Amino acid sequence: MNKTQLKQLSNLCFALGFASIIGSIAIWFFTGGKEADTQAHAERFGIFVGLWAPTFLILSNRFDRYAETGV
Repeated sequence: MNKTQLKQLSNLCFALGFASIIGSIAIWFFTGGKEADTQAHAERFGIFVGLWAPTFLILSNRFDRYAETGV
């Protein structure tokens, strides 16, 4: 991969990290329902999606470093 592709991939991962945070909140808020089981499922699924954010942000950082150093 060349430098511009790595930068684009870094930017994509950065955007996906923030989309994961927003998606997590949206899933938790909009899929809650009234029953206890439905609310518990919405909370767990929201947390699951929210855990993707650090991974995407770390990948963004790594791709950016690779683009800068050329390794």
